[in-house]
Amino acid sequence: MDSWDEVRTAWQVARLGTVSGAAEVLGVHHATVIRHIDALEKRLGAKLFQRHSRGYTPTEAGRDLLKVAESAADQFGQLAGRIRGQGAEVAGDLVVTSIVGMSSLLVPVLASFQARHPQVNVRFLTDSRVFRLEYGEAHVAIRAGAVPEDPDNVVQSFGGMEAALYASRGYAEAHGLPQGPEGFARHRFVGAEGDNIRAPFHRWMAQHVSPESVTFRGTESAALLAAIRSGMGIGFLSPHDAALAGDLVQVMPSRPEWAAPLWLVTHVDLHRTPKVQAFLTHLKAEARDWKGAGPSVLATTA
Repeated sequence: MDSWDEVRTAWQVARLGTVSGAAEVLGVHHATVIRHIDALEKRLGAKLFQRHSRGYTPTEAGRDLLKVAESAADQFGQLAGRIRGQGAEVAGDLVVTSIVGMSSLLVPVLASFQARHPQVNVRFLTDSRVFRLEYGEAHVAIRAGAVPEDPDNVVQSFGGMEAALYASRGYAEAHGLPQGPEGFARHRFVGAEGDNIRAPFHRWMAQHVSPESVTFRGTESAALLAAIRSGMGIGFLSPHDAALAGDLVQVMPSRPEWAAPLWLVTHVDLHRTPKVQAFLTHLKAEARDWKGAGPSVLATTA
């Protein structure tokens, strides 16, 4: 149906039996009611009402329309009630998006949050593209790099994602380890491809390692981790992921210039809702244990 306004008008006329009654309920002029009825009948190719001195009586087609309109209005009322309820409690979908590579840190946080709030359905999205909070694509975003500047978003500092250089124990035994950049020319490296090269540590690698020495490149952090564990070369990992992987040796420890600034981003219309506030509070509390494992935390709430 092209126009819900016309259907709603016809429903009120059928329910009340008069044009004036429908006009009063809808808050429009009686000419608008007549125009809506005429347009709807023309579009459907059928008479919806019998006009007479006492008012309007629905025809068989009009009664069918009345049933559909009543059902739609009832469903809309139920939907509005559910939406109001979701705004007042921690329930329904919680959509969180983050930069690629934070899954090992964030999934346990999402799991413990859901354990506290079992009516929450978690959706965790990682992608190189930026999800649009103003379009409702996510409730909470964790972004890296420059400060997000959209005026409709609430942005909070979330520390920085640490990184260090690692190699597999097998690689170290076979090739030794460099003491610094001056020894890089004799080694093979695992590097990033695509949008991931914007991370500060990958930019540092591009400046200190020749392209010929980067013999494996990937777009996914899981692939880079697998390549390093397989002995394909030296590469950057977060200390948290390296500790989980096991059997890796650190080639160079974290440096401040390698850290990627992280930001918690929420849309201004959702920032103060109970669900979003509950998750932000839980996330910040859990992230205090990440020191030395991933993001170093944390700024206060905005």
